[in-house]
Amino acid sequence: MKLPIPLLLLCFLSTNLKAQKRQKEFSLAVMNVQSAMPFGKFAGMFSGHFHPGAEAGIGFNWKTRAKHDWFQEIKAGYFFHRFVQHGIPIYTNIGYRYKFSSRFSSKIILGAGYLHSIPATAKLKLNDKGEYINGKSIGRMQAMAITGLGVSYKIKTKTRPITVFAQYQLLAQLPFIKSYVPLLPYDCFEVGISHALISKKSK
Repeated sequence: MKLPIPLLLLCFLSTNLKAQKRQKEFSLAVMNVQSAMPFGKFAGMFSGHFHPGAEAGIGFNWKTRAKHDWFQEIKAGYFFHRFVQHGIPIYTNIGYRYKFSSRFSSKIILGAGYLHSIPATAKLKLNDKGEYINGKSIGRMQAMAITGLGVSYKIKTKTRPITVFAQYQLLAQLPFIKSYVPLLPYDCFEVGISHALISKKSK
C-alpha cells in the first residue's frame, strides 16, 4: 500500500502553522499494547504479556470554555510487539474535554496517521543458491486509526501546572497482511504527564 506520505506531512505542517500562536502543552507517556478486539483485553493491560511503548506529543486548544475544550494533539511514539513488530506511529487526533472541576477532567479522542512497521523476527528469503537467508528490511508503510477515552488531574504549581493523565485507546493498523490479516487491532493503556509550554506572550 502506497500511502500519501507527503500529503500527511503537509497536513501536519499546516496544522502546526495554524497553531503557532496558541498555548501548547508538551506530553510524555508510557504504554502497554495488546493485540485484541476493542475492549477485548482491558484486564490484560495489567497482567499477562507486556508489550511496552512510549510517545511524546504537542497539544493545543482550538476552543476553550468554562467546562469544555476542543483540542488537537500531534504525537509520535514507539512500541514493541514481541515476535511481531516494532511500531513507530506518527499521528494527529482531535478531542473533546469535559472539565468536572479546575483540576479533574475527562476526554474522548479520534485520530489517524502513519505507522511504520518493522518486523520483530527474521524475514527469510531464498537466494540463488537455494539457501534461506535473512532478508533485511527497513519496514513497511501502514495506515492507522485511533480512538480513546481518558481522564486527567491537574497539579497546580507555583509556575505552570503539571497534568497527570491515563488513557485507554483502540488502535487499528492496516493493511497488516493483505491476504489474511487486513486489519490488526490493538488495545492500548497509557499513563503520562503534560506540561504547558511558555508562550511568546508570557516572555
